Amino acid sequence: MKHPLRTTAVLPHFLPADLAAELSGAERCVTHFEGANTVWHTWGDAQRPCVVLLHGGSGSWTHWVRNIATLRHAGWRVLVPDLPGFGDSDLPAGCMDTDDMPPHLQAGLVQLQPVGPVSMVGFSFGGMTAALWLAAHPQAAQHLVLVGAPGMGLAVKDRIPLKGWRHLPSPQAQEQVHRHNLMALMLERPERLDGLALALHTANVTRDRVTRRRLSSTDIVARTLPHLQARVSAIYGEHDALYRGRLPELQAAMQSLPAHAGTWHTVPGAGHWVPYEAAENFNAALSALLKSSAT
Repeated sequence: MKHPLRTTAVLPHFLPADLAAELSGAERCVTHFEGANTVWHTWGDAQRPCVVLLHGGSGSWTHWVRNIATLRHAGWRVLVPDLPGFGDSDLPAGCMDTDDMPPHLQAGLVQLQPVGPVSMVGFSFGGMTAALWLAAHPQAAQHLVLVGAPGMGLAVKDRIPLKGWRHLPSPQAQEQVHRHNLMALMLERPERLDGLALALHTANVTRDRVTRRRLSSTDIVARTLPHLQARVSAIYGEHDALYRGRLPELQAAMQSLPAHAGTWHTVPGAGHWVPYEAAENFNAALSALLKSSAT
């Protein structure tokens, strides 16, 4: 088995001092599979039970900056990859969508040698990836928590009005589009579009190289969940743009799945990026779910 390359992580320079202090001590681990590197950020004692956090589309590990410290302080070993083709991870040859990612993630997890039970938390695109990962490798985790995950075959009536930005000539013009897109998809409350959210989003979208994602508009997660061995729970924002007006339908659909033995939690007043927008409520809900799965 190959061993990951481990170095001290360098955190983004724009993190506020208090948040940077909470995230200090991170290790940057590079795992390798079939010619491609996957970069992970890790926190916590290697002998502790693991929670794996998978970020959303056009993101990186920084989608979780407001959640990692809570999990570490609760005693978890926290493993957060940049998914293949995002952040600092390589885009593997032939990797076009979420269904191409599980082999690289499974190889990386094995190289990181988790001890004890593993829980997996997937936000948005990362939730789709986690479901397909556990379908292919049932032993990888005992509990899956879906957060704002698409792929349930419940499209909203109106298309989310996202705008292109790469063609724009100035950073100022691009920033205006980033602000628009954050409010259109990721956030519900304008006051949550702070400088940190904008800086994280801007840094992440510029490194997105997975350009042909199509599975999120299908029912691939709905078809996968009944076959999973892991316990499946869910946390969604009340105003998630992917399910605006259809969240009760989604809750009913998930709770009717034969494999669903976990808990549904709706975070009031929050949008799609609920781990960031409503971090305190989200952290409390996630901690309760993880604690229940570990007992």
